[in-house]
Amino acid sequence: MLFGIHIRKYYKKYAVLFILGILFLIFVDWIQLYIPEFTGKIVDLVNAGVDEESKKTILEYCLWILLIAFGMFVGRMTWRFCILTAARKTDRDLRHEMFLKAEKLSLSYYHDNKVGTIMAWFTNDLETIEEAMGFGMTMLVDATFLLVFTLIKMINYSLALTLFSLVPIIFIIIWGALVEKYMTIKWDQRQQSFDDIYDFAQENFTGIRVIKAFVKENKEILAFSKVAKKNVSKEISFVKTSITFDVLIEIVIALVVASLLGFGGWFVYAFVTNDPVVLMGVEIILTPGELVTFIGLFDTLIWPLIALGQIVSMRARAGASLNRVSKYLDTPEDIKDDPDAIRLTDCKGKITFNNFTFTYPGDKDASLKEVTLTIEPGESVGVVGRIGCGKSTLVNSLLHLYNVDKDAIKIDDVDLMDINIHSLRDNVAIVPQDNFLFSDTVENNINFAHQDHGLEEAINAAKFSDVHDNIVEFTNGYQTVTGERGTTLSGGQKQRISLARAYAKNAPILILDDSVSAVDLKTEEKILHNLKEYRKGKTTIVVASRVSTVSHLDKIIVMQEGRVEAFDTPANLAKTSPTYQKMVFLQKLEKEVEGGDTPGKRYYEAKRGS
Repeated sequence: MLFGIHIRKYYKKYAVLFILGILFLIFVDWIQLYIPEFTGKIVDLVNAGVDEESKKTILEYCLWILLIAFGMFVGRMTWRFCILTAARKTDRDLRHEMFLKAEKLSLSYYHDNKVGTIMAWFTNDLETIEEAMGFGMTMLVDATFLLVFTLIKMINYSLALTLFSLVPIIFIIIWGALVEKYMTIKWDQRQQSFDDIYDFAQENFTGIRVIKAFVKENKEILAFSKVAKKNVSKEISFVKTSITFDVLIEIVIALVVASLLGFGGWFVYAFVTNDPVVLMGVEIILTPGELVTFIGLFDTLIWPLIALGQIVSMRARAGASLNRVSKYLDTPEDIKDDPDAIRLTDCKGKITFNNFTFTYPGDKDASLKEVTLTIEPGESVGVVGRIGCGKSTLVNSLLHLYNVDKDAIKIDDVDLMDINIHSLRDNVAIVPQDNFLFSDTVENNINFAHQDHGLEEAINAAKFSDVHDNIVEFTNGYQTVTGERGTTLSGGQKQRISLARAYAKNAPILILDDSVSAVDLKTEEKILHNLKEYRKGKTTIVVASRVSTVSHLDKIIVMQEGRVEAFDTPANLAKTSPTYQKMVFLQKLEKEVEGGDTPGKRYYEAKRGS
């Protein structure tokens, strides 16, 4: 059996199933021991001579054996249903608990732990735990009670023979205690190498387009073979240890069985010659039928002896897996609500940064430095700056994905760290840079925030992001499945569907993190026009790499190396912000270069030539 804080509660939760299954298992263990007794009695009757009375008695014994076999069938079906069902339910609940834990862990945890490793915990390790909870418990209870019941009956026939039969049990107990810890270490190493395979496979499947584009299939196959060979080596090492343990147990059991059969031959010879049978200084007096019963009981004892060996191996594997799962479940949650967290209701959309400085976990340098500004309710604000200047970090900080200093960020004059996380994120809609889509229909992807919305709401949102015309051209329209991560769609389509999903949420605060970079200028202008028309009175933040994207917004934040260089209207920034002026100039220059032979183009080419 497995023990631990994360598994103990499921013994209590499914106690009825476990107890009922164990009772039927004990019942089967008890009644099956009557079969050798009836067999021995039949042998004695046949040995004494068969007459009409003995035939009738033998028939009764045979009927009893059939009745016992039927009882064993019913009992085994019942205990298997109860115990294995409880094990499967435990696996289900534990998996659900792990999934809820995954949702609560911060992004920093996933920076340190690869997805493939976590998936191994959800699959391979949970399967090992379920096996131990089901068949492991069965073997433990079965081996224990069957062993005790059998030994009691064997002692009633011959104490000396029983003591002789205990040799393998003593050996198995000592050997198991010595080997279990070593096997646990071997299994843990095997699981870690299995994690590496999961990590490698997950990364390659995710980046399969890049691998194919650069024709690096053979390189990746070779790299995978190295990882697989390491896993095979660890697997073989564990299997060798396990098999060596099992083989030694089988050898000991076989030697004892051979000795008992040899003793049976000696006993038959002594019975014919009327010589006494003496073992360990004790004369053994058994009828032929009683000897057959004793050997039958020992034959029944073989399974518990084998099971003890398997229990050691299974417990070692399950113990290592449970340690990995428990370590995951015991991981502290960095992002969580305070007991007195405030629910954000009737959000107006006011955002205040007060000397906000932020450093990602594990980094030495701050990504944002002393950011101070206020976005008033209903304002549309752009965020521009060079790549890596902290634009995405600034807007993502509003979602409380990382802990920040007290009073550094406020929403509607309420400290971000005091706001209930669910209510905070419920009032913010975001279009992330990666434009992640689920492998689901277009309609369900757009209505992700509100599953009760229907096709009409999805169409309205799609028209807002100017993707409706593309969707209706799909074979199945809004019922088209986007594929994993939206692989069946173009970059612009994914971006606009992501924008439609955020718009459909109708949140007081909308964040667009470089969300129109994959569309043409005409589509961009239409989306920005819709933002201005349909988002009136609601706060909108647009992160952009092109100045033209944010030039018509109320205000613009200009970022420079993690600091706010300026925060003002576009007209004022054109006079006061060097970074903004440079970005405007470069964009105009780029248009002239694309437009033909102009003074700007000649200037650009001259600069490039020099």
